[in-house]
This record gives sequence, C-alpha cells and structure tokens, in this order.
Amino acid sequence: MPKLPILSGGSTTREMIDVFAGYNHNLKIRDGEFYFTKDLTNQYYPLFANRGRRGVLDRSFTNLQAIIAKDALYWVDDGTLYANGYATGLTGLQTERETQLVSMGAYICIFPDKKYINTQDLTDFGSMGAEWSYTGPVTYSMCHADGEIYTNVTKSGSEPQNPANGAVWIDTTSGTVKEYSEEIWVVIETVYTRLDFTTMGQVPGLFKEYDGVELAGAHFEDLNGSKILYAVGGNEEDQQDYIVLVGIQEEPYTEEEGAVTISRKVPDMDFVCEAQNRLWGCFYGNDGTQNLNEIYCCALGDFRNWSQYLGISTDSWRASRGSDGPWTGCINYLGTPTFFKENVIHPVSVSSVGAHQIGDIPARGVQQGSHKSLAVVNETLYYKSRTGVVAYQGGMPAAVSDALGDEKYYKAVAGVFGQLYYISMQDAYDAWHFFCFDAGKGLWMHEDELHAENFAQVGDELYVQSENRILAINGTVGTLEAPPHWIAETGIMHYDYPDKKYLSRYNIRLQMAKGTRMKMFIEYDSKGPWIFAGDIEAGDIMTDNTGTANIPVRPRRCDHLRLRLEGRGDVRILSITRVLSKGSDM
Repeated sequence: MPKLPILSGGSTTREMIDVFAGYNHNLKIRDGEFYFTKDLTNQYYPLFANRGRRGVLDRSFTNLQAIIAKDALYWVDDGTLYANGYATGLTGLQTERETQLVSMGAYICIFPDKKYINTQDLTDFGSMGAEWSYTGPVTYSMCHADGEIYTNVTKSGSEPQNPANGAVWIDTTSGTVKEYSEEIWVVIETVYTRLDFTTMGQVPGLFKEYDGVELAGAHFEDLNGSKILYAVGGNEEDQQDYIVLVGIQEEPYTEEEGAVTISRKVPDMDFVCEAQNRLWGCFYGNDGTQNLNEIYCCALGDFRNWSQYLGISTDSWRASRGSDGPWTGCINYLGTPTFFKENVIHPVSVSSVGAHQIGDIPARGVQQGSHKSLAVVNETLYYKSRTGVVAYQGGMPAAVSDALGDEKYYKAVAGVFGQLYYISMQDAYDAWHFFCFDAGKGLWMHEDELHAENFAQVGDELYVQSENRILAINGTVGTLEAPPHWIAETGIMHYDYPDKKYLSRYNIRLQMAKGTRMKMFIEYDSKGPWIFAGDIEAGDIMTDNTGTANIPVRPRRCDHLRLRLEGRGDVRILSITRVLSKGSDM
C-alpha cells in the first residue's frame, strides 16, 4: 500500500478589534478606524455607535439669516430679529449680505446694518450711528464745558477794572482767556463754544455727552471736522437744543440761515467680535476715499462711539497694519481680540491705559471664507486654515485634521458643545460634509452632509442653522428626525504573513435596539463592488445574558478586503474578531 506524504496542518489565529477610533480618510489606517463613516459618533468610545437623532424646530422660516444665543435663542428672519420665536420691533435689516450678530453685555449688535437691541428691554433698539442735518438759525456763544454761557466777557489788552466774580477776560496781549475767581485771574486752559438750534429735543435724542462726531457747515471753520460733544442739552418744551465743542467764540453770533450736519459714524468692518467690554473690528479695502487695512475698537462699554478721543484709557482706538491680504476672521480668544489673515495672526494686547499693541505672528491663519470656523474648546482655539483644521494656544498653530486625508475643504462653519467641535465644510465638488472632532479624545467622525450656516448654544442644546431650518444637535427640543441610516467602511485589511492564508470568518459582537437592522458587505481585492455578506435584525437571534450577540461573517478567499457595515437604528458594536487561517508550506 503506497505511503502518502504527511502534511503539516495550518494554524489559526484570532485578531480582535475592540477599540473603535472613528474616522480616518487616509490610504493606510489602523484597525478600529474607518475610511468612511456616516451618522456615527465617538460619544460611546471605545464602542462603535450610531449618533443620536437631532431635533427640528417646529417653525417655518422665510429667509433665515443668522442665529445667536443669549438668555434664549435669537434669530434674524427676512430682516426681522426674533427673540425666542417672537418678533421684536427691530425690522428692516438688510438681506443681501451676510448678517453678523455680536453679543455685548445685554445687547446684540447687528452688522453690517450697525443696529443694536437690548435683550433686557426689547423696546430699546436702534442705530449705533447717527446723522442729523439742520437748516435754520444757529447761535454761537462762548461757554463752560457744561454749556453755561459766559455773560460777562471783556476783550482787551489790559486787565478789566473792578471785575465781578466769574467775569471773563480775553487778553489780546498774551492770547489767553482768563476767568476772575476769588480775586485772581485764572487762565482757562480749554475754551468751549455752544451752538444753539431750534429743534425741540432732536439733538439730545440722537447724541449724548462725549460722543465723537463729525461736524460740517458751522459758520466758524475751526468748529468743523472731528469733534467731541462735551455737553448736549435741550428739550421739546424749550424748543432749544444745544451742543458744546472745544473752540473760542469771542462774541455771541447768530447765523439766521445756518446749515449744520452732525454725524456719529460707525466704520465699515469685515468682521467684529467683543472683548473686554469693547467691540473690535477690522476692515480691508477702500472706504470711498482711501485704501484701508485697519483694526478698530469702540470706546469702553460704548458700541456707539468709534471716534471718541479724549486722551484717556477708555477712548476709541484704531491702527493700520502692514500685512498683506484681506482679513479672514476675528475672535475673542481668552480675553484677547485676535485677528486673522490667511498667513498672519494679529493678537491685540489690550492696555489698561489705552496703549493697545498689535502682534504679528507669521503662521497659518484662517482660510478665506472660513471665518465662522473659529471656536474655542477647552481653552484651545480651533479653526480651518488653508491646509486643514488647526489648534491654536497663543503660540504656533498645530494641525489636528490629519485624519481627514488629502481632501480639500472650504467655507468652514463650526460650533462647540462641551469638548466636541462640530465643523461643516464644502469639498472641491461643492458637496457639504459635517464632521465632529472630540477634542478630549482626539478623534474625528464624519456624520453626514449637513450644511451648517451658524451655530448657537443655549443651555444644554447646540442649535445649528441649516438651509432655512434650525436643528437641535442633541435632540432635546423640536421634532425628532427619523432614525439615521448609518454606514461604516473599514480601510484595506492586509494580512501580514508571507505564507498562503485566508480569512475564515469575522465574528461581530454587538448590541442592537429592537427594530434595528444591520447589513454587512465586503469588497474583495479592491475590485469595486460591495458583495452582500449577510444581515441581522434585532430579535432574529438569541442573545446572551449581557444582551449581546455574535454574528459570523464568512468571506471568500482573497488577498485583501474591506468591510462595510450599515443599518438603521441604535447599535453598539463591542468587538470585531478576525479568524485567520494559514495554509501549509506546501
């Protein structure tokens, strides 16, 4: 009887994946990472899990422009500001350009309209700037800073005899103005002029003390130009309004047909943020008279005044920059107003005495069009640069988006909830992608194709404005959407053995909610089609006393493969085990 050769038996190995590390869109990725994901979450890390259902606010919108969080959710719809769903009196806001809502204390400031509203008193709203033109009699009188007119004025080269207390002497010899007080002549360091108009309370209705204004049309030329209003007064009963400016008017003068214009201007700004009780903004371009590349801030606590220069620490402020290119965004980062261009970061060191300084950091700034990607998570600033999402802590930014692969993204918009950084971006083919980065775990997840336009967090809910809807990411309000159809695709699974080998099966250990259905597909040897490999619905099989089940998936022999899982409903995968068999040497 012939003898048969003795063959050595093949060995079997088991490789378990029990840590699922989210999205990684690179060619070679680790076990437990996924090349493509849809509607999954890292919330239950290290488990594989689908994301929760979002809520949709039960309200229709005509033209939803912006949202912001205060004590409640505020939004602008078709030019009207709404407070928690109720229309305010602030209407007529522009609808052509992007609306920016900036919070400052109890106020919401709206740009580019340059309007405001007090959220504690919704009847208090209006324009930050003001312009008033007047034609009629204008009286010019020398006065005190508070507007009290000097009535006993002498102009001479010699000292007046027997002056009364409060008398004023214009000394033509020395060119000084002096006031008689307690038997001595005291030089008046600053002389003021009062302008009176017959306007019945219009002026104090628009302007206030210490407003920085532009004045034009005054009879005396030295009163025109950039001025500070040292006093504003008048009322409807007296019919007489007045303003007080620095200047000297030796004798009272009335111009019967005067034409005076007073304007308090707010500069045009590309981006605006609030920091240390001021609004800060930037502008790049031509303002109609000159090319500008500037940073501004309003007076301390006063968003109406951007040209208030009294020589004190609370003044408005502006400065030009020499860096190239347009501004791409700004944010209050840990109390520091920080401005960005694509290749430069400009943090502003705010001085308690008003001597603010601008820094220049040549580094990856915010990508143009991605100004809404700026958001702070756990004291770290994240934003979209041209090369990817970066983290910034005041030094040099560091890349955090290697897991997104080589895809190019644009027009990023981000929001924050806890340690989660949500970002919506458009790819080179104009398709939108909604990602979640868990800053605590350092893990990414591609959720879906949601096009986010703005975010706002109120309490324990993160709202997102998307294509004329407002969604609640955590699903605590609104009508819950249908259970999402989730998908996970692994990277290419190679076998690190030199011998003949094959994958005998996958064992998937999971928990599923009732009604959940999951399908499994396999792509063999990078050939393209996904081959159906089985499915399961909760309740089809017996589970052990932990409520889990083991699902065997048996692939055919191949050099390498990719695994795709998809389903609808709640699932938690605890582990995926590969059972690998090697053939003999012969």
